[in-house]
Amino acid sequence: MSVTVASLVYLVSSVFFIMALRGLSHPQTAKRGLNFGIAGMALTIITTMALPGILSLNAIILGILIGGTIGTVIAKKIEMTALPQLVAAFHSLVGLAAVFVAAAAFYSPEAYGIGISGQIHPGSLFEMSLGVAIGAVTFTGSIVAFGKLQGMISGKPVSFTNQHLLNAALGLLLISMILVLCMTESAFIFWIIVLIALALGILMIIPIGGADMPVIVSMLNSYSGWAAAGIGFTLQNNLLIVVGALVGSSGAILSYIMCKGMNRSFLNVILGGFGGEQAATGQAVDDDRQARLGSADDAAFILQNASSVVIVPGYGMAVAQAQHALREMGDILKAEGIKVRYAIHPVAGRMPGHMNVLLAEANVPYEDVLELDEINRDFSQTDVAFVIGANDITNPSAKNDPSSPIYGMPVLDVEKAGTVLFVKRSMGSGYAGIDNPLFFADNTMMLLDDAKAMCEGIIRAME
Repeated sequence: MSVTVASLVYLVSSVFFIMALRGLSHPQTAKRGLNFGIAGMALTIITTMALPGILSLNAIILGILIGGTIGTVIAKKIEMTALPQLVAAFHSLVGLAAVFVAAAAFYSPEAYGIGISGQIHPGSLFEMSLGVAIGAVTFTGSIVAFGKLQGMISGKPVSFTNQHLLNAALGLLLISMILVLCMTESAFIFWIIVLIALALGILMIIPIGGADMPVIVSMLNSYSGWAAAGIGFTLQNNLLIVVGALVGSSGAILSYIMCKGMNRSFLNVILGGFGGEQAATGQAVDDDRQARLGSADDAAFILQNASSVVIVPGYGMAVAQAQHALREMGDILKAEGIKVRYAIHPVAGRMPGHMNVLLAEANVPYEDVLELDEINRDFSQTDVAFVIGANDITNPSAKNDPSSPIYGMPVLDVEKAGTVLFVKRSMGSGYAGIDNPLFFADNTMMLLDDAKAMCEGIIRAME
């Protein structure tokens, strides 16, 4: 295949990837978007393998088979609750790939058409060093994010004295080393850049609290895109540049939207995070306040005597895999003439769109699922707010407690409903480690149980 024909095919692939992003913007078109992405990637791989300069096809095919097999096994076995950490893990692989490709280009520039050893063009060195730096930051940052999401590392922010000063110093040193590499083409400096970037990836993510993890996953997605774009310049591959820029820019825009939804600046998320003031111990709150506890029978009676119900899902629903039982409960209420809707907070769960995907899996009608700005004004006219596994996104402290770490973050106004049914395993704090005074409100009934078991109990009571 000629280079000209390949460029035209790459252009078609780029359009497919743009259509994929467009489709993935809504659950109803997500499957179509996914198919566009698959078609674009398949076309890209076949075209690349058909280029005249491609050697070792057997090794390439073997790599595709190994990677494809691993990906297929993971896709079939992964639980929906584990998608956030899976995404973080995949981001780390993109970053690591960028480091490997940059290293290969540095030691064998002739193979990439960027010069010969000792005489690589300064522009190529800059592109290469930028790609390897972003890739290394993405790799270790994603590993830390994976550990936090998987529970292998505490979700509590990890900080120490002069942490920000150290990060700033390492950032300046990294920039200096990139400039030195462009002037000297030193292999020692190249690996110093890699080591500094690896350290920065860890130091940038460990001080970020669990409540900020959805933004971090989105941010690392953006980083992986920019790393790919940087390596695309090194490889002189226009498609990789375009796709990397698409992923990088879309991830950055999504991060901005999520930060806006949390009333936080992106810079503050990177530099600090929140949730460190109170640890998420999962223990009962040690004070004299008394919560009103209820059972599945109590909840069924209240729900069946309501005229309108708004369901607020959170990560606890995902952990318990309660979405199917929740939909069945909603269907029973609808059959009795009760208006049922679902309220989605922008950062519910541990990754963007997490709750939307789970509800779509349970065949909840798309028209019943509403975003925060669409549903918030309706809570004051709602009989029952059924909160299942959510916590921080319903915490009224974000509105009325200036000392709270989440103060200013837009939350769902569930406390304005006539009755709040709050399904939780315990009276412990949420992922941000912050006490929720809503537990003790006069119109709140706490339903302490596994989310799926509680929904099934309510269904039995209603039947």
